[in-house]
Formats: sequence, structure tokens, C-alpha cells
Amino acid sequence: MATRGFFGMRPSAETAKRLPPGQHLTPDFPVLSFGPTPRVDLATWRFTLKAGAKPLASWSWDEFQALPQTEWQGDIHCVTTWSKFNTAWRGVSLDDLFAAAGITPPTPFLLAQSFDDYTTNVPLADVIGGKAMIATHFGGEPLAPEHGGPARLLVPHLYFWKSAKWVNGLKFTERDEAGFWELRGYHMYGDPWREQRFSDDP
Repeated sequence: MATRGFFGMRPSAETAKRLPPGQHLTPDFPVLSFGPTPRVDLATWRFTLKAGAKPLASWSWDEFQALPQTEWQGDIHCVTTWSKFNTAWRGVSLDDLFAAAGITPPTPFLLAQSFDDYTTNVPLADVIGGKAMIATHFGGEPLAPEHGGPARLLVPHLYFWKSAKWVNGLKFTERDEAGFWELRGYHMYGDPWREQRFSDDP
């Protein structure tokens, strides 16, 4: 679980503008997960969109790589209080994914699902309009397993636990269903700038 606290020296004015409350800048990319890193076989990897239990569309790894590619560069923020600036990602935007599936999202909420059974909830409004992608590359290289490779959800404007590692699907849900950490006391939304770490944060 994340804890509140103060880290290190006072940041420069320019850095402070980019740091949400309670965060500190790190040059590293810390590795955090609730369990061991799964080893995913690309030969059997599939990514599936579902409405509840009903599959809507599915892609193999090769099919997924053939989808339109998007690049994004910016800052990411972890609920454990580190922030990393100027990260560079490549993958398939959720807008392009839904277009490739030929669907109009049927509900206002999503539950990201991963190979290690991790889940996290995200409102549809926070993944469309260029706000999110299924990332397969980081820093110009294939995404390393410890950082969620071969593919992870990237929703950079929310705390990074929302960017589910080892993602293998998105499920449309009628209501905002709590995921793994949300069931254990984390905030249902997770806005870093409002410091929404825990369920009782406004």
C-alpha cells in the first residue's frame, strides 16, 4: 500500500510545476507489482475486448502489431510517490483499437484484465480521445516484462496502478467495478493532481 510522506530536497520551480502533490522525481523506473512477473508466450498471446462476458473482438500478437501505431511522450506518476518525466511509449491507442473492432463502446466503464489476474477500473472517458493506449514499446524498445511487457495499458494522466501491466483484455462494464487495488482501499479514480490515493480521499 502507498504511504504519504516527504522525500528529499525541494525540487526546482520548473520541476515543481510538473510534480503532483506528494510526488518526488526519480530518474529510475521502479518495478512494482503485487506478484511475480508472468512470462507471456507471444505465440499464444491474445488481446480481447468484451462486453461483460461476451467477446466483441480479439487479436493475436501479430494481428495486434499490424494495427495503427501511436507514440506518446510525457510524465507518469505512481501512487507510491515517485514520478518519472519525459517517458516515451508506443502502442495502439484505444481509439484505434475500438475502430479496428468496429464497435462503439457500449458502456461508460471498463475493467482492464491481465495475465496475472490483476484488474483495474477506468472510466471510458479517460481512455478515448487520445488519452490512453495499449503500450508495447518503451523508450524505443519492446516493453520489458518487469514493466508490463509484452503489453500494458497506459493511462498516464492517472496514478500508474491504473496502467495495468501484462494486460490481455478490456471488459466493458455497466457500472464502475472496483479492481484489485480498489477493493483493497485505493481510490476508484486516482487523479495524481487531486492526490486521490485512497478511498477516503475526495
